[in-house]
Amino acid sequence: MRRLDFLVRKDELGATCLRESPPQSLGDGQARLCVEKFALTANNITYAAFGEAMNYWNFYPAETGWGQIPVWGFATVVESRCPGIAPGERFYGYYPMSNEVVLQPLRLSPGGFMEGAEHRAALHAVYNSYSRCGADPFHDPDTEDAEAILRPLYTTSWLIDDFLANNDFFGAAGAGTGLVVLSSASSKTAYGTAFRLARRQGIELVGLTSAANVGFCRDLACYHRVLAYDQLDQIDAEAPSIYVDFAGNAALRKAIHTRLVNLKFSSSIGGTHVDQLGGAHDLPGPRPVLFFAPAQIKKRNAEWGAALLSQRLLESWREFIGTVCRPAEPWLLIEHHRGADAVQAAYERVLSGRDDPRKGRMLSLADG
Repeated sequence: MRRLDFLVRKDELGATCLRESPPQSLGDGQARLCVEKFALTANNITYAAFGEAMNYWNFYPAETGWGQIPVWGFATVVESRCPGIAPGERFYGYYPMSNEVVLQPLRLSPGGFMEGAEHRAALHAVYNSYSRCGADPFHDPDTEDAEAILRPLYTTSWLIDDFLANNDFFGAAGAGTGLVVLSSASSKTAYGTAFRLARRQGIELVGLTSAANVGFCRDLACYHRVLAYDQLDQIDAEAPSIYVDFAGNAALRKAIHTRLVNLKFSSSIGGTHVDQLGGAHDLPGPRPVLFFAPAQIKKRNAEWGAALLSQRLLESWREFIGTVCRPAEPWLLIEHHRGADAVQAAYERVLSGRDDPRKGRMLSLADG
């Protein structure tokens, strides 16, 4: 079977190609997995936009100038020279946009394994962990597409909420006067964060989005107010506030920092406005701080222990996925895209930043 890799130019994310190559031969301790399907969201575009700065290109290196965007999805073992990893087993984890991948499992357990390739040794363990679907408490076959799309995003959302609460909202909460302003409010990580923050007392959640997505965000009912980007003048400029930036839009960031004269904290999360990214120089107010979810995981692992952290996240995940996937009014409508042309079209749609926020896209380059 030929290997297919979907590549993008690191310096021009709209330029792509499909690389074909012979399958990599297996060495001792390695396993070949067929990448059955994977999610593609604005979060993956953020991986690409911050690929150099945050080492995302290093997970699956490609030839000079090109990169493989890491994605979350499901794969099945088709060949194994690793004791404890059997053909037919399915794993959830961090894969390339490919039809197959060769991994080197280490630290095997009933729940899964850690990827042991030398070039990934310095990369964060969160991205090097692979879960056996049959033993994963987060996994439900009935909602596994939604899991691939939302699980990594909601984990980040949950950690953002925990981080802000853990820091007492930097003095912005209290007496119902504090604001938490979220850009790109229709993005899945943003509305997952709002889903969590809506349970907190003493803050008002203001979602900012494009005019076309205001209705969608209001229907979610997890923001107290939803405004279009040209309605910043409706935000109380004097209120103690926090800005949670999922858009990465430099002009918008400056406008918000200028408007919110009592801004207590500015958190940079992602870059859904990939064509409008920019630095944070000469901004009024606090300097934006990049939020790195694995750092909060490390902190809570040390304080709570991994078992308690996982249990708390699992309980919240089940509440969230039950809301998102409720039959009557689902937040997420899943579309499948199979084959090189379909993957290319779906990538262009997500990259544009104008995709329907109701859609969740599952892609596959695998045969069949």
